[in-house]
This record gives sequence, structure tokens and C-alpha cells, in this order.
Amino acid sequence: MSSSQSPIEELSQRVSAAFADRTKLKDAAHVAAVRETLARLDSGELRVAEKGADGWKVNAWVKEAILLFFAVSEMQVMEVGPFEFHDKVPLKKGLEAAGVRVVPPGTVRYGAFVERGAVVMPGYVNIGARVGAGTMVDTWATVGSCAQVGKNVHLSGGVGLGGVLEPPTASPVIIEDGAFLGSRSIVVEGVVVEEEAVLGANVVLTASTQIIDVTGPEEKVYKGRVPARSVVIPGMREKQFPAGKYMVPCALIIGQRKQSTDQKTSLNAALRDFAVAV
Repeated sequence: MSSSQSPIEELSQRVSAAFADRTKLKDAAHVAAVRETLARLDSGELRVAEKGADGWKVNAWVKEAILLFFAVSEMQVMEVGPFEFHDKVPLKKGLEAAGVRVVPPGTVRYGAFVERGAVVMPGYVNIGARVGAGTMVDTWATVGSCAQVGKNVHLSGGVGLGGVLEPPTASPVIIEDGAFLGSRSIVVEGVVVEEEAVLGANVVLTASTQIIDVTGPEEKVYKGRVPARSVVIPGMREKQFPAGKYMVPCALIIGQRKQSTDQKTSLNAALRDFAVAV
């Protein structure tokens, strides 16, 4: 290692070199770099994406390491009480020491990081994902590979956050601090739900979904981003096709969370204020 290089710089260079040329995985140093990257990801020292002054930045080389981890790992049988698994990626360990509650049969995969105080009901947190302190991953909610979930977020029952590993440069789904996602809502394709936004039940957001602010005299359309503190419900709008006009899904911003309401209460009350099911 060059005296001017940090250990992280050396890791990233070896991982990216092996990703570009898989024959390098025959070299122990490159395999070790992949495994160390995953260990640092699992401990929270590294993350797939992080927010800076210019917004969210993807650490593509970390995603490359995850993909290479599958290549260097062997299938194995894992037994957890009455449950048996057959996979290349083990389950996360040390939950008690980490201060994380996981309710059976909730699953957190190795390579995901869950901060102290988070709760995972019988849901699923995939490799590369990050879940912030105080967040609830409710029953049958799924946090897809590399999804970034902030602090004090509530993912209601059946919420689906999409995962993305390829291409490594692709942005993951991001749910910022204090957001509330209603039952069966789905967020995929790198959509960002900003701080303290509220999604009603069954809202579906993809990169191409029109997110329409209907609170003013004229609509304002967003794509790929829900503005902070917005209250969002499912909607439909007419679209012309060669065969005729049909209704296609969209999402409607119908208001903002109220400053006067306590945060914990407003997560549910924000939707009830607009007569929307949680």
C-alpha cells in the first residue's frame, strides 16, 4: 500500500480491480479485500450511499464488493432452531450487543447494518441495506438490497423497498429520517422519500411515477423524489394510448405534516387529518 493511501482507498482499488477482472479473485489479497469490505459494511463503518452537501452519493465500489462476495462465497446449510437455510450469505450476528430487536422469523442478512434501537418485526433486511436508530420495520415489510432507511422511520406492514445491486452506480431506494410509509406502499428504482414525508397505504412509487402536488392552484409534478414533510396518497390520471384513453397510477401530494403536532403522533395523525387510511 502506498504511504499516501488510506486503508479504505486500498480496499476500494482492489475491489474495483477484481470487479473489472474476475481472474484477480484467484489472488488472496483481492478476496480478502472483498471480505473486509463486507465486514465493514456489516459493522456500519461503510455504507452503500451517504448524504453530503450535494445530496446522496453512491459508493459504487461497495456495491461491487457485494456482488463479488457472492462469487467468493460457498453455498452452506444454516440451521437456526427449527429453521433451515441454504445460501451463500449468513444471517447477521450479535444483535443483542448491537441493541437491535428482531422478532422471529424476522431476518437481517449479513452485510446489512441496523442501528441500535431499531426493531425488525417478521420482515426482511437484505445485504447492503442500512436501517437507522428508532426505526420500525413492521410485519412483512422488506428492505431491499442497499436500500438506505433513516432514523425514526416507520415501515408499516407489507411495505416493499426495492433493492438494487446492478449496475453498481445505480442509486438505491432512500427513505430519510422520520418518514412514515403506510401499509403495502412500495418504493423502488432509486426513489428518494425525503425527511418526515408520509405515504398513505398502497402508494406505489417508481422512477417514472408522477408525484403531483395538488395543493395549489396549479399542479406541480415531481419524479423520483417525494419532497420533505409531504403527505402522499395513491391517485390516477388519464393518459392517451394508441388504443384509447386509460387511467394510469400516480401519487398525489395532498398536504404537509403539521408543525404543531408531536412527531410520533403526526406519523399516523398526518394521514387521518386528510381522512386517509394508515
